[in-house]
Amino acid sequence: MKHQHATDPAAPRKAGAKPTGGEAAMPTYLGMPAFPEAARRAVADTRLRHNLAHATGTIRGRREAAVAELDDWQALREAGRQIKDHVLADLGHYLRLLEERVTEAGGTVHWARDAAEANRIVADLVKATGETEVVKVKSMATQEIGLNEALAEEGITAYETDLAELIVQLGHDRPSHILVPAIHRNRADIRDIFRREMPDAPAGLSDSPAELAEAARRHLRAKFLSAKVAVSGVNFAVADTGTLVVLESEGNGRMCLTLPETLISVMGVEKLVPSWRDLEVFLQTLPRSSTAERMNPYTSTWTGISPGDGPRDFHLVLLDNGRTATLADEVGRQALRCIRCSACLNVCPVYSRAGGHAYGSPYPGPIGAILSPQIRGIGSPVDASLPYASSLCGACFEACPVAIDIPEVLVHLRARAVESSRKHPMERAVMGIAGWTLRSPARLGMAQRAASASRWVVGRGGRIRRLPGPLKAWTDTRDAPAPPRESFRAWWARTDGGRNEEGGK
Repeated sequence: MKHQHATDPAAPRKAGAKPTGGEAAMPTYLGMPAFPEAARRAVADTRLRHNLAHATGTIRGRREAAVAELDDWQALREAGRQIKDHVLADLGHYLRLLEERVTEAGGTVHWARDAAEANRIVADLVKATGETEVVKVKSMATQEIGLNEALAEEGITAYETDLAELIVQLGHDRPSHILVPAIHRNRADIRDIFRREMPDAPAGLSDSPAELAEAARRHLRAKFLSAKVAVSGVNFAVADTGTLVVLESEGNGRMCLTLPETLISVMGVEKLVPSWRDLEVFLQTLPRSSTAERMNPYTSTWTGISPGDGPRDFHLVLLDNGRTATLADEVGRQALRCIRCSACLNVCPVYSRAGGHAYGSPYPGPIGAILSPQIRGIGSPVDASLPYASSLCGACFEACPVAIDIPEVLVHLRARAVESSRKHPMERAVMGIAGWTLRSPARLGMAQRAASASRWVVGRGGRIRRLPGPLKAWTDTRDAPAPPRESFRAWWARTDGGRNEEGGK
């Protein structure tokens, strides 16, 4: 049996167990501010808002039509939830079974505790081939660990082959959507990027979609034919056969998975399904929830290696990187059900205005707001702010094909963010005064009378538009109602319990 362990594939820890050091290894987007500041800049960009509104609206409408075709959609949704929860409840067993089946089929399994370990494994595997270039299939896991940057430090160039990922890479940009990473770009932007960054771009390239696609196709064809090493992500892994599955829409994945001599796949440990019959559920729900198609155009599956057909060497890197720490949280663990369909992004009113970059993570939108703080840890300002990047409207939960209750997890993570933060001295003082006031009916009455009197100072036209001193942050982005002329307690006493009010009985 061929296997290499960077860390032992222990069974998932029980709820309440302390997380290990791996969960903080996901690279933070360097220089990214907390969500409120980043979103404020994004909302001011009218071109970005137009691009987002048009794209998300189009995808959302098509998805709704595709889902409506299935009478048993809710049953499929519940089946997906149960399958994912079953796997997470016995993750250690299914990971060991997957390793056994992959190695029986001629593959080599590697275990990566965190991003640094995964990047080192992949870089060493590429260097062992003597190659300095790799082609890549779109992969959220490799974005999560910063693989492209890590390979570059080792003198290895990674070429993205997904069209949207290629646009992002050539534009020295970051993805802003799970399904459509270049959703913030329009055709004119893409034309300018290709003209500037693509050496073999045809002269006079226009912003016609057909011309842009043809330019990308010609550019990538040479890479496909010359590359000896490919790196892929994994949408699903079937534990009882060791089969890996990649779904994509352009055919670039099929080229990467079959032409190179060495294939390295990086997979989050939560991507398992027990059997092919379980996979059937997700092959129905994922295409409809993501690209609004009845079935995926290219669904590639492979089990180990087959002599004379496809890569001669196959390596599977199983990535933890905070996932077992997330699994230990009984509320937060449902984020690990995610199948990366992006349906929650397309219905989210916050994402549609702020865009993906504001989240400071490879995982944007509602799912990113609950996944990133858990696998990176909630200690940084960026991650502590993400649970608040939501109106809690619940649209994301209704759209999710595996029924992740994102609003519930957001509220849960908000409580964790508060518990883990050091309270500001002003906040402690205000809470102390409030507690002292509320403990005495007499003091509460005096405070209410003072508040009513203040309406003539801070409230004009019935609204408070600007509070003084440290309180001004509250009114920077919202108006507050002015205090009433009298409190309920005062009204109640004046009217003798409401009986003396005109019309009262």
